[in-house]
Amino acid sequence: MTEQLTRSGTEEQTLPDLPLGSGVRAHAALLSAQEHLLSLQDTDGWWKGELQTNVTMDAEDLLMRQFLGIRTPAETERGARWIRSQQREDGTWATYFGGPGDLSTTVEAYTALKLAGDDPEAEHMAAARSWILARGGIEETRVFTRIWLALFGEWSWDELPAMPPEVVLLGKSVPLNLADWACWARQTVVPLTVVCTLRPSRDLGVGVGELRTGRVPQRSTGAWDRAFHALDAVLHRYQRRPLRSLRELAMRRAAEWIVARQEADGSWGGIQPPWVYSLLALHLLGYPLEHPVLREGIAGLDGFTVHEQTADGPVRRLEACQSPVWDTVLTVQALRDSGLPADHPALRCAADYLLDEEVRVTGDWAVRRPNLAPGGWAFEFENDGYPDTDDTAVALLALNRIQHTKPAEVRRAIDRGVHWLRGMQSRDGGWGAFDADNTRKLVTRLPFCDFGEVIDPPSADVTAHVVEALSAVGHRDDPAVRAGVRWLLENQESGGSWFGRWGANHVYGTGAVVPALVEAGVPANHPSLRRAARWLEQHQNADGGWGEDMRSYTDERWIGVGTSTASQTGWALMALLALGRHTTEAVRNGVEHLAATQRADGTWDEPHYTGTGFPGDFSINYHLYRLIFPLTALGRYERAVAER
Repeated sequence: MTEQLTRSGTEEQTLPDLPLGSGVRAHAALLSAQEHLLSLQDTDGWWKGELQTNVTMDAEDLLMRQFLGIRTPAETERGARWIRSQQREDGTWATYFGGPGDLSTTVEAYTALKLAGDDPEAEHMAAARSWILARGGIEETRVFTRIWLALFGEWSWDELPAMPPEVVLLGKSVPLNLADWACWARQTVVPLTVVCTLRPSRDLGVGVGELRTGRVPQRSTGAWDRAFHALDAVLHRYQRRPLRSLRELAMRRAAEWIVARQEADGSWGGIQPPWVYSLLALHLLGYPLEHPVLREGIAGLDGFTVHEQTADGPVRRLEACQSPVWDTVLTVQALRDSGLPADHPALRCAADYLLDEEVRVTGDWAVRRPNLAPGGWAFEFENDGYPDTDDTAVALLALNRIQHTKPAEVRRAIDRGVHWLRGMQSRDGGWGAFDADNTRKLVTRLPFCDFGEVIDPPSADVTAHVVEALSAVGHRDDPAVRAGVRWLLENQESGGSWFGRWGANHVYGTGAVVPALVEAGVPANHPSLRRAARWLEQHQNADGGWGEDMRSYTDERWIGVGTSTASQTGWALMALLALGRHTTEAVRNGVEHLAATQRADGTWDEPHYTGTGFPGDFSINYHLYRLIFPLTALGRYERAVAER
């Protein structure tokens, strides 16, 4: 059967001879998704969906503005309205849709709402307070939450782990130096050492003492934990009586380090934690709010603020980060896989944007690779200090598939990216996201580090993307690629999947690794790939889709288990299709699931979070994932069927 279908802005397409049913529905879904995705492109060439996280962003924004004395009634009202809208029936706030209540998030939300004027005896506040007290109160919250409370005298600085600013003076060979921390952690730790040294206390206007239980938290008693608690005691004593000249030097260096890393849009690293703490630190060091660094930093937050009109009134919420480069390179892949010509104007415009976004300056990654020439891409609009290997790899894949009017310029950018990626390989053959050989675990033992990842070791998903990119642009036989393939094969989980560091979770890891290994020349009948296919087929849901809950990061019973989502179904299909399994029942059912669940506007509903910042601690709902990855899978399915 042949059916003529058209799409907006492109040439007429002819549907290949396909069996009645799934092929026709899949093609119609593909065209609808493609048209919707094309409509979202900015005139400057990029795509960007909202990066949704949790209400700690909004609570901390109100607390920061209170501390700086710039909080306005309108900001407070709209931020509080958003926070209230996200409260669950049990009175808690979670860090992702459908997840369990989170103590620290709930404490911060309660504090922000009380600051906004909510009556503590109101039903929603009483429910939150009751739940908080039942889980141990403020005493059991993470360190960062207690730092926010200490800023307003609601927690003692003496009862927080010590982190002196002298850490900025440590050389790269000394344990616990800044290069030992992941880029996001070091950017956060440096300003926090200033804040925790100056130990400010300002008026909150309200108190949250009712959230205390009076109980002493239980400490871990392992040998390493005892050693680091002893170190913390020593650091506390030093904090009280530091060497004055050394302390003054450290504070001056910390300030210089912070100021030097502010980005053009006013941010620090394009992410919320170092941004907020850098503003606080510089303000405490005497920088007035009118100073260009603070003025641009505060103003830049507006660009990360989402305004929305709801039935209850206008709300405002903050994105913890923005992902235009990542969304753009993934979108280019999806559009090419869905049949958009390589010389389509939308793709050429995207290539222009990507060429402009190449990072050609040296960043902190050069501490470990001082002789490596720059040539990568970052995740955000502005982040010249921290390009990452993941964005760079997918940028190479995207540029390699666009027929540009300046092919030599594109080729040079790809070659620079290849050189940089090869140089960023860790000694074990894998790739981390932002740094090479960022594997020292000593910093993870510090009492200060009780929330999220603080190092950036190689991961399967990032390594896979780099291996795939280098192979696709002509370097399949490069020793770096061969080492990367060995790393991936050696790090396969016993059940046949791969762990996903930046996406949830084993479905994401497996969806990334399988196509990469095939692109690198590993045959589809390789035992590791057969095991991966079997794992995916065994974890397919009855509705034909795939899903994996965020709880899989902390509870192995959830590995490969969860409500079907469009993005995770796309990942699983991408892996199975790479193995040539397009005629299997699993693939047909997955494609049918996508076609059956597509919305009338061409996208899919996906309230579940499938992206990660810190596995198990900080989750992300990328609003374009629900469109990009289903379209990629549908396009690859259609191509596989047509070739057959």
